[in-house]
Amino acid sequence: MSTLQAEHVYKVFGRRPDDLTAAVRALQSGTCRDELRADGTTAAVIDATFRVEPGQIFVVMGLSGSGKSTLLRMLNGLLEPTSGRILFDGQDLTALTPRELRHVRSTKISMVFQHFALFPHRDVLANAAYGLEVQGVPRAERERRAAEALALCGLGGWETSWPDELSGGMQQRVGLARALATDADLLLMDESFSALDPLIRRDMQDQLLELQKRLKKTIVFITHDLNEAMRLGDGIAVMRDGRIVQQGTAEDILTRPADDYVASFIQDVDRSRVLTAEAVMDEPDAPAQGAAAADACGCPTVSPETPLADLCAISARVPHPVAVTDEDGSVVGSVTQDRLVAFIGDEQRPPMACTEVAA
Repeated sequence: MSTLQAEHVYKVFGRRPDDLTAAVRALQSGTCRDELRADGTTAAVIDATFRVEPGQIFVVMGLSGSGKSTLLRMLNGLLEPTSGRILFDGQDLTALTPRELRHVRSTKISMVFQHFALFPHRDVLANAAYGLEVQGVPRAERERRAAEALALCGLGGWETSWPDELSGGMQQRVGLARALATDADLLLMDESFSALDPLIRRDMQDQLLELQKRLKKTIVFITHDLNEAMRLGDGIAVMRDGRIVQQGTAEDILTRPADDYVASFIQDVDRSRVLTAEAVMDEPDAPAQGAAAADACGCPTVSPETPLADLCAISARVPHPVAVTDEDGSVVGSVTQDRLVAFIGDEQRPPMACTEVAA
């Protein structure tokens, strides 16, 4: 499995190539983005550095104009960095020839677009097989692999349908199946669910998370929706004005925002749906072994992945702390109602009871 790295990546747009290198040097010396813009140069991405481990969903989020989509297009070579390196599977993508880069894009990296990008004159199977057709895979094999990918995405039986016969969510599933059919190691998803209705969008998030449990792809997911980022991301990078201003897990960003901008950005997030029992539990001095340990405590139990909203509903029914147990039934922590209120309560008003949160 392959690691993706960005090392001090800059992308500057301007009229003259010589100005771009000078602009990077100016940014490195402390010149601000607005000063460059006054001279007709736009710094879209500034000193982006991150690492995505194999099998992770890494979410890049920010408002319009923050640089997130420009960054994504550098990850597969559609845009060349002005400075810095992109490394994937041990290769420096910025050092490849155009032919080598096309080969990497067709075999190792797949992209899922915001607006589906389906061919209206091709049926669902042919759309899902398109990436394999570009690779030169024989027809029988590409149709077999495309059919398998469609089945994974819940579209078995729709192979001979046309795109205009499908709902928006189903069309996006075809786009996802097309990316999966190539068996690429890296999936790049650019606002892939933002054109969908809220309920369908949540269904697609569920689908992606379920697929990821099985396939364990390396995924970079771009979004402007904070709740989506918090739900999907193993790691999250928050961008503002071309810079990554904070990286971390959802829990890191919610509980320890790096600055006032991030703090204001996250203030409307439903923490009860994002934070989990593992994020708020008090750990015991030593894990209590066996399923009987929780019973001995007289506590209800939850897994470390249980959302706080569900945990609140349980906590509201009992006067005792809720025990957190791992897959073997060992007690790895406990959560009191006071602890829950401390994490979920709004600082602008008196803390609400867990029963109110659960409702």
